[in-house]
Amino acid sequence: MNVKEQVKDLWRICFDDAADFVDMYFRLRYREEMNLFIQKDNKMISALQLIPYPMTFCGTTIQTSYISGACTHPDYRRKGVMHKLLLQAFARMYSEGVLLSMLIPEQPRLVNYYGCMGYVSVFNYSKRIWELAEIIKAGENIQIEQSVKYRDDIYDYFNRKMSERLCCVQHTKADFGIILAYLFLSKGILFLAVRGEERKIEGIAFVIAKKETGYVNELFAENPEIENELLRQVAIQCKCNRLAVISLPENKSKSFPLGMARIIDAKGILNLFAATHPEIEMNIELHDTDLCVNNGYYYLLNGKCIANANKLMEVHKQLSIGELTEMVVSGMQPYMSLMIN
Repeated sequence: MNVKEQVKDLWRICFDDAADFVDMYFRLRYREEMNLFIQKDNKMISALQLIPYPMTFCGTTIQTSYISGACTHPDYRRKGVMHKLLLQAFARMYSEGVLLSMLIPEQPRLVNYYGCMGYVSVFNYSKRIWELAEIIKAGENIQIEQSVKYRDDIYDYFNRKMSERLCCVQHTKADFGIILAYLFLSKGILFLAVRGEERKIEGIAFVIAKKETGYVNELFAENPEIENELLRQVAIQCKCNRLAVISLPENKSKSFPLGMARIIDAKGILNLFAATHPEIEMNIELHDTDLCVNNGYYYLLNGKCIANANKLMEVHKQLSIGELTEMVVSGMQPYMSLMIN
């Protein structure tokens, strides 16, 4: 049995995912070169995938890595196996120029576990409830249609709107195809708002309907009126009285936790952070027990970050890698969506 089939068997043991989802994941998402695993006695006991994602961050696009499918065979849990695998993952990500690692804990209890490895809950989302009876019909000449396949113009619109978000995980064209495959596998619908004979796209919604509620997992529109009409038609065509729309977090009191992040390359992240915030002056003594290359002293001054293994100043702010992630990343209100979690 090859590595891919062994990892797939481990998934079946560790996760409750439907068989058709597992088949889709290993057909479209799984790549041998992204896989890390540990074997014992020729048996696959732990594995994870390191999926690359671009992300808008501090006015540029950085390379991140999303940990997917992290699992350990039940017979080998609480023995440090996943800790060992994550250490391998950190070293590999650093060597490949990854600045930030992300994940979505499978269960709430794992938040503390990943927290001990330097991850911090920074990705949140808001949820808006729309009642069909309250949505006013648009006066604009907008048509709402459904799409059942990938199209370049759909991705181009989606990609343009996503890239306008200042601190957001982005999706490549290949990844967008996987997103659609998962949407359609889940009996979801891709709705488009189009205008005129040229069928110009001016809105898009990813929807999965369950009973009388339509769950809108991502939504873009050129203006509020188009958004209203798009949502109104989504509710009508899905035969739903209510819509739950997932969106960027409005504020902490009205947001829900989703994903965690960990800085992999402290110098790389602080270079960007300092350039974006030249007003910040700070001396940092950084401690990273799991990725020692990050340990040291960092000096932020006049838009630049200087790293040194030796102390150059008397007073420093002592930070763990998790605290640094919280300080730098959390304040930017990072966002992720359509992660197939």
